[in-house]
Amino acid sequence: MSAGKIFQKIFSWCKKEIIFCITFLFALVSMLFVKPDAKYISYIDFGTLLTLFSLMAVVSGWRRTGLFGTLGNIVCRKVHGQRGLCLTLVLLCFFSSMIITNDVALLTFVPFAVVLLSKTSGFLLLYIVVLQTLAANLGSMITPIGNPQNIFLFSKMQLGTIQFMKIIFPYTLLSLVLLIFSTLIIKNEEMQIERQEVETGGSGFTGKNILYTALFILCLVSVVNVIPKWAAAVLVALCVFISDRKIFCNIDFMLLLTFTAFFIFTGNIARLESVDSFLKRITGTNEFAVSLAFSQVISNVPATLLLYPFAQNTKELLLGVDIGGLGTPVASLASLISLKLYTQEKGGTAKFLAVFTLMNIIFLAALCAMKAVLQG
Repeated sequence: MSAGKIFQKIFSWCKKEIIFCITFLFALVSMLFVKPDAKYISYIDFGTLLTLFSLMAVVSGWRRTGLFGTLGNIVCRKVHGQRGLCLTLVLLCFFSSMIITNDVALLTFVPFAVVLLSKTSGFLLLYIVVLQTLAANLGSMITPIGNPQNIFLFSKMQLGTIQFMKIIFPYTLLSLVLLIFSTLIIKNEEMQIERQEVETGGSGFTGKNILYTALFILCLVSVVNVIPKWAAAVLVALCVFISDRKIFCNIDFMLLLTFTAFFIFTGNIARLESVDSFLKRITGTNEFAVSLAFSQVISNVPATLLLYPFAQNTKELLLGVDIGGLGTPVASLASLISLKLYTQEKGGTAKFLAVFTLMNIIFLAALCAMKAVLQG
């Protein structure tokens, strides 16, 4: 094979895995300032990686059995018109994320949307996946278990669940209104999706689907730490190995590597001595603005862990990192899941990012305006 062909293949691979390549580059640059040592292992949130692995395996299993195709036909019969279907797909992410977290909601329902809308216009699918991403990030804000930063801050704030939810409720309500309005502008055309066009895995309700559903419930139980995440991942891996080994070929291990590289980058940034004094100086009483800004660069979960020791008003920090999940693709790591799931099926990373950025700016501006009004 000539050098030109090798370079072309490498370039094509990098283009396909652009998010991983950028994140990996950031991690490498950070390693120039903080040399690799034993502390690196503490950067990595293995619980998150194990949960992602388990959920991707279960969702892949469902797709191989044709479950999504079967559900797609059921939804199409129950929901009248394209607009109603799109609204249903978005609200599924919004409300389910309150309980099963934003990551799990997207891993579950973005593939569902890809199956249902695969025969519609390419832009409609892109638009709905973007709205699903917004819905999952915004819906997860209101509950203490909706996302990782809420889980962490709730344990530190010494508030009851109702008190916690009251802080976020106005922003959640506005988010719901904006999401509904964003789907109402879609043309209410008849859906032309037939069973054989949706999925090719045969009947959706099989013995394997019972197994995968049980494993999915196991994953949810591990998310709320009822059982260890490693135990759930081991059990999922064993069951998948026995039931359908080809599922392992459909698991996106590059997404797991992307998360790992990002953990290394943020871990190294936090260890730079100059960062400590810098954070003390800028955070002060500016928790909302600083946490929102940091979330755009290093994601809202690392921003939470990084800024909490310097925050005087934890409620402002909570609002900053939750609303800060809007904006850039890395503002919420859950957004990377949608980006990866969509581009893996349809490509068009640049187009997705353009629509994603525009919609995020609109929603971010609206929520920041509400905060200004409530404070005023």
